[in-house]
Amino acid sequence: MRTGANISSGRGMTRSVLVTGGAGYIGSHACHALAEAGYLPVTLDNLSLGHPRFVRWGPLVVADIHDVSSVIEAIRTYQPVGLMHFAAFAYVGESVADPQKYHENNVIGTLALLNAARQTGLRNFVFSSSCAVYGAPEVERISEEVLPQPVNPYGTSKRACEMMLSDFVAAYGFNAISLRYFNASGAHPTAGIGEDRIIETRLIPRAILSLLGQVDDFAVFGNDFKTPDGTAIRDYIHVVDLARAHVLALDHLLAGKAGGTFNLGTGRGYSVNEVVNAIAEVSGRLMPDVKGARRPGDPARLVADASLAQRVLGFIPQRSSLQQIVADAWAWHTSGQTRYDHKRKRAA
Repeated sequence: MRTGANISSGRGMTRSVLVTGGAGYIGSHACHALAEAGYLPVTLDNLSLGHPRFVRWGPLVVADIHDVSSVIEAIRTYQPVGLMHFAAFAYVGESVADPQKYHENNVIGTLALLNAARQTGLRNFVFSSSCAVYGAPEVERISEEVLPQPVNPYGTSKRACEMMLSDFVAAYGFNAISLRYFNASGAHPTAGIGEDRIIETRLIPRAILSLLGQVDDFAVFGNDFKTPDGTAIRDYIHVVDLARAHVLALDHLLAGKAGGTFNLGTGRGYSVNEVVNAIAEVSGRLMPDVKGARRPGDPARLVADASLAQRVLGFIPQRSSLQQIVADAWAWHTSGQTRYDHKRKRAA
């Protein structure tokens, strides 16, 4: 099923970009950023996790990335100049419990997508990867030179996709960029899009939802890490900044420059306690002081060295202070625009 007009990517016309998973959290923000940059985002999404109401800046093709014929039809119809690939399962715990699901969807699905792109001559590919490919390196800041050693099937699936992309670059003339981002957070302040998942596992939205009475089992996992306050440290990057980085990556490829792999983060880590305190400050509410055991495999510190993206892509985060991320997330979750009652969905 398809909505929207056939827009050519020829001279004098709006250039289209195929965005898989464009109805999801990060994908929809990328679509907004593409539209602001003058592109036409064409969302291809099976809507198993995405939201049709998040598709606002271009047409929607309801299809699965495994369906090569449907992807080929979308490419031939809209003639995109590039492809941004966000469609993936991304729950670490679920990947450990059901690795087959993750390899079938994330890896085999990406291979099907690459097959369709190859058959239609679409060669510019921006891939949504993750810092999960690194595993748990014991370094102050993680650069792209750190050897990937994923510790869960989700990270393994992302690494496998990166390696496939490299093979397609070498053999078939693809030009690709893999973006390894750290903790995507926040929401767009005006576009009406943000985090809205059936099952929420991420710290900032879970803490906010606990204050709103929609999560009743919020806890800080571990307070005995070798960090200044004993809680784990992470690098949080605003989803609006993240989306803009994807446009910069596409522009880089379309300029005929070589692709590569880039970290997306701020280089600044915040502990769980610092995040919880920031949420309390923004909301004016007292956060519950609930301590839980460490989760297996949780590293003490994951902070990006994102200097390569700054040098090569010109990417500098603009909205990624912790205060701004939390303020935008709080505004989104209290706006009445989220679809799910998280407590009801989890109990169902």
